Amino acid sequence: MPRQAATVLLLRDGAAGLEVYLQRRTRGMPFAGGMTAYLGGGVDERDGDTAIAWAGPSPEQWAAAFGCDERTARELVCAAVREAFEEAGVLLAGPAGADGVVPDVSGDDWEEQRVALMRRELSLAQLLADRDLAVRSDLLRPFAHWITPPVEPRRYDTKFFAAALPAGQEARHVSGEADEVCWLTPSAALAEMRAGTRPMMPPTIHTLGQIEPFPDVAAALAGSPPEPLQPISPTFEETPDGMWAVLPDGTRIRLVVPLPA
Repeated sequence: MPRQAATVLLLRDGAAGLEVYLQRRTRGMPFAGGMTAYLGGGVDERDGDTAIAWAGPSPEQWAAAFGCDERTARELVCAAVREAFEEAGVLLAGPAGADGVVPDVSGDDWEEQRVALMRRELSLAQLLADRDLAVRSDLLRPFAHWITPPVEPRRYDTKFFAAALPAGQEARHVSGEADEVCWLTPSAALAEMRAGTRPMMPPTIHTLGQIEPFPDVAAALAGSPPEPLQPISPTFEETPDGMWAVLPDGTRIRLVVPLPA
């Protein structure tokens, strides 16, 4: 059974247009080592804690978007929030019972909690409760749903979210899983992928192509796909030109593997 996972396309408006936050996973990672990817990871069983304060679309509404049960939907949204904080120091949360987003999470006290969260010494529920904060699910949009094909030894049922970088916060290179982070326009990222300098997995390539036409963050969030999302699980085909991922609609994505270290 594939493990439930959440991935976040963190977006901002840059000088060249819409930019997405990308990180190159270290080569020693057991899954997608050396590949450029978004923020994200597997669900922690504590992500479903019903004590977590909540603002925005309910778990029931997220369940409808992703075609899953409410418990799983709650876990996925909270996993997206947790992973963004663990891997980039960005917290999609705000004061419980009020509007707004926590503006700055870069102090030493925040860093101690981020590390404790990453080490599983602290749960997202505990962190938020300590600071009287609520998950801001309204800052996230459902974007895509991919399932790792059965041929892969590590399988994930991954829900992709789009989210804007909150005002006052900065994404930081704090993940121990990446050796490089960057903000790039989707076009620039895809150009580097095609040149062979930025290998990516098929879901990253495809979703960058989906978000590429949007001129800015507002348009990207407003243009998120209709609910419910249809899951995509590619098959693979080897030809004289290389290895290809073939999507259910016939789209073909050429695979580029990382160069040897």
